[in-house]
Amino acid sequence: MTKIALVTGGTRGIGAAISMALKNAGHTVAATYAGNDEAAAKFKEETGIHVYKWDVGDFDACAKGVADVVQDLGNVDILINNAGITRDGGFSRMTKDMWDAVMTTNLSSNFNMSKAVFDSMKSNKYGRIICISSINGQKGQIGQVNYSAAKAGTFGFVKALAQEGARHGITVNAIAPGYVATEMVKAVPADIVEKIIKGIPIGRLGEADEIANAVAYLISDGASFITGSTLTINGGQYMV
Repeated sequence: MTKIALVTGGTRGIGAAISMALKNAGHTVAATYAGNDEAAAKFKEETGIHVYKWDVGDFDACAKGVADVVQDLGNVDILINNAGITRDGGFSRMTKDMWDAVMTTNLSSNFNMSKAVFDSMKSNKYGRIICISSINGQKGQIGQVNYSAAKAGTFGFVKALAQEGARHGITVNAIAPGYVATEMVKAVPADIVEKIIKGIPIGRLGEADEIANAVAYLISDGASFITGSTLTINGGQYMV
């Protein structure tokens, strides 16, 4: 049965791959973006996926944005909290603004977006919420105190909300990708990427489609007994 799926940060990188995977699975997809109008317009034209612009770190903007999606497409059945940013720097040089920006976009957005859809999921006795975390939320990373903290906080959010949603037919899970061959990673100097790959037992970067395929599984009926879990996808770089 066709569901309404909402993917934050869903027009580029891993988010775009997730949006496409859910569309290919037969769902109606809405993808949000924050600032790149040109990329979003191109994505919409090429895929036919609905796009919406708002800041997932803004609680009121999320409430309004979700209301617009509901009016256009119907109640949201599937929420993928994928949007995220980095503001990297050594701790001595990390400013409060750098901390706040990452915590707001990468962690508070999980609350903002989930809050906007949770009650309707409860009423419908069905829901799928997946939060995209990171390997660096599991192991930490130099220069990413803010990012690692936000991504680690996502695991606690998922475990707690999963317990509240379970009796209402709502599953809540996390995916922790390792290093994936997105535009952001490809922009890293080649010698650094080579060092990263040397630390991955499988010997390569991940592909965005591999993360998207995992999302497609976790929202499927076949995964209805999985909730409060973290699926680690990192080529063996960090095993938990």
